[in-house]
Amino acid sequence: MEFFTGFAVYFLIWWITLFIVLPYGNRSQAEDGVVIEGTDPGAPTISRLPQKLFWNSVIALIIFGIYWGTTWYFDWEFSDIPSIFPEHLKPRG
Repeated sequence: MEFFTGFAVYFLIWWITLFIVLPYGNRSQAEDGVVIEGTDPGAPTISRLPQKLFWNSVIALIIFGIYWGTTWYFDWEFSDIPSIFPEHLKPRG
């Protein structure tokens, strides 16, 4: 795998996992009982964004490692994806 291809795949994995990681650990203003006037009661009091970005990067690195290990071990590339399970991809009719 070339460097830029690997970086692009890692970035896509990182971006997707970001939306999974962001909601965890949030406490809304309504839950804390401190609603600032003019804001939404569901807005988080403390976002903990640096911690979430760190853990998101760790999770994305683990997923990318699994992807890289699988592609290296089986010598797969993106062009091989349709032929991994060819019996499921035959045209009907």
